Amino acid sequence: MKRVGVMASGNGSNFEALLKGIKAEVVLLLVNKDNAYVTQRAERNGVPVVNIGLGHFKSPRDRDQRIIGALREQAVDLVVLAGYLGILSPEVIRAYPGRIVNIHPSLIPKYAGKGYYGSKVHEAVILNREPFTGVTVHYVDEGIDTGEIISQEKVPVLPTDTPDSLGKRVLEVEHRLLVETVNRLLEAWS
Repeated sequence: MKRVGVMASGNGSNFEALLKGIKAEVVLLLVNKDNAYVTQRAERNGVPVVNIGLGHFKSPRDRDQRIIGALREQAVDLVVLAGYLGILSPEVIRAYPGRIVNIHPSLIPKYAGKGYYGSKVHEAVILNREPFTGVTVHYVDEGIDTGEIISQEKVPVLPTDTPDSLGKRVLEVEHRLLVETVNRLLEAWS
């Protein structure tokens, strides 16, 4: 069975969707926020957690070595960034070429890159009166949200939407699209 490592920073609903829906074993959670609720989700499900918050290391290089070491210790086949609010170093990306994917709450290239995450994306979409937004799953490269797109799905923006209501609908699509995409990738690698 394929082995998946997840990197997350917050609530962890995409982490939970992966646990319930992928045809692989989630063997590791790397978290960079001390009080992230995703840690509790992992612990409840017996998934080992490694805190990679920069404050726990002498240098970014030490952190990179810990990330790579933890992934290798668990023999991870695929790394999924699921609500991870951090930028991976070139060293980490090179250690897992073509095997790191990210989910983003917009139709990349729109509303992507530095500063576009979570509700900030939905606020910008509504402010700019976009007729639709969506979800993108893409490979991670050395840019910010610039990797090759694997899958996308549109989500209509309703006239009554607030950033919160739009975010909830986008998140529902994220859960499904992330699981479908990860399963498709893992199947192709079998």
